[in-house]
Formats: sequence, structure tokens, C-alpha cells
Amino acid sequence: MKAFLGMGLLGSNFVKAMIKKGDSVQVWNRTFERAKELEKYGARSFENVADAVRGAETVHITLKDDESVNQVLASAQPGLTPGAVIIDHTTTSAPGAVERTEYWKKQGFAYQHAPVFMGPSNALESTGYMLVSGDQTLIGKLEAQLSAMTGKLMNFGPEAGRAAALKLTGNCFLVGFTAALGDALTLAGSVGVPVSDLETLFATWNPAASLTARINRITQEDLTKPSWELNMARKDTQLFLNAAEKAKRNLAVIPAVAERMDEWIKKGHGSEDWMRIVQN
Repeated sequence: MKAFLGMGLLGSNFVKAMIKKGDSVQVWNRTFERAKELEKYGARSFENVADAVRGAETVHITLKDDESVNQVLASAQPGLTPGAVIIDHTTTSAPGAVERTEYWKKQGFAYQHAPVFMGPSNALESTGYMLVSGDQTLIGKLEAQLSAMTGKLMNFGPEAGRAAALKLTGNCFLVGFTAALGDALTLAGSVGVPVSDLETLFATWNPAASLTARINRITQEDLTKPSWELNMARKDTQLFLNAAEKAKRNLAVIPAVAERMDEWIKKGHGSEDWMRIVQN
């Protein structure tokens, strides 16, 4: 028997996929109607979270943040089956994941943080990426179960908070990447480039293919030997800004990048590699 707490878009689709694979699942949500909706797929819904976890060997959670996870688990504790495993898919802080791992171990339960890079469709189709770290014996026992929920289970070793830290880092990149893509679309519109042409460009010249090389260059290589000089990158950046201004459009990210470039140029790094701007 499994329990699942938190019937948002991700949680509800995880439950549907579990039931489709033959699992018996008990569900709970703060707004009971959202849990009740899962009954038509074969789940058992409960208004009281302690009742929802009663008899479950594994308890999955997909909530909002550290505070909500702590509150819900505290309310569920009276119903937890001795030896139950708590599997938390919530994006939380790394210290929070470490604290819960230690706390629930003292209470006689195993807590495994397993955040995901998955959308609702991924949860339904069991595709995407799930991250884990911590007790390797526990992870070994859970591997088959967790792998069945996702396309790729990524184990980052024995440090309890590492998966949480990597999830936050990945989300940081996604936020910045999406904002930068928004600026690229705005600039394309400013200079009369149709979206279809931009799609063709990125399909052929894929910037993502150079991501690991860029990480290595930023963190390991001598940036005094430029592949693209900061002064030249700043010149191009001004062209972006000028084109958007002429078209009366606003760029969200590039103005801050231009300011950062100016700071490093002022410090005397204009002839170095432009990647200098991402260093502290």
C-alpha cells in the first residue's frame, strides 16, 4: 500500500500512473475535493492526513516548500506505519532535507528526498528525471520503485542534501535560461526575424550542446586568453539594446548583463574572455 500527499498537477498524475501500474494508493490534499477526484481512477481519498497514511509502507509527498512538508508530516505522524518510508518529491532547501532526514530517522522512519525535473505529463507517462542522495542502502532498496516513476533516476551520492541543492541549482538555470530566451524572442521580433527562423537556427546550431564546455571554461580555464573578448561581447550587447529600443520593446535580462560587463571592463578586464562576467 502506498500513500500520496499533495494532489497538485504533479502529485495527481503520479497517482494515476501508480494506479495504472497496479498499485493501491491512498491520497490526501488540503482541499479534499482534489483528493476525492482521484477516486474515479481507483484511489482511496481521505480528509484526515493521518488516516491517509495509515497502513502505507511508503508515503510520497509533493507539496510547496519546507514549511508545508514539515506541517503535513507532523499531522500525518500519528497514522504512520512503523518502519514506513517517506519519499519527498518537493523542491525544498538543502538544509531542510538534511534536517528531515535526521529527524525522521530518530522517530523510527526513513525519509528520502527525491526531487524531480518533471512536468505533469512526465509524471503521468513516467518520464523525466528524479534526483536522490543520502543513505545508499535505503536508495538501493527504493531504486526499482523510484525508477518506475521516472525515465532517469540520478544518484548523487551519500550527502543527504545534495539532491535538494542540485534541484535548486537546476531550477536557477531554468529560470535564467527561460528569461534569456524571452529576450532572444524579443530581439528577434525587434529585427524582423520570424519565430520559425529562430527555431531553425537553434535546431541546427544548438547552444545547449556547449553547456558543459562552458562550465569547464568558466571554472577551470585561463580567461585571460579569450575566445570572445569582453569588449567585443559588450559591443554586440549594445546592438541588442539599440535594436530593442528602436522597436520600442523591452529586454528583461540583457540590460543587467550590460551593466555587469561595464563593471568588469571598468576593472580592466575588457581584453579578457567575456565569461569573466559570471565570476564573483
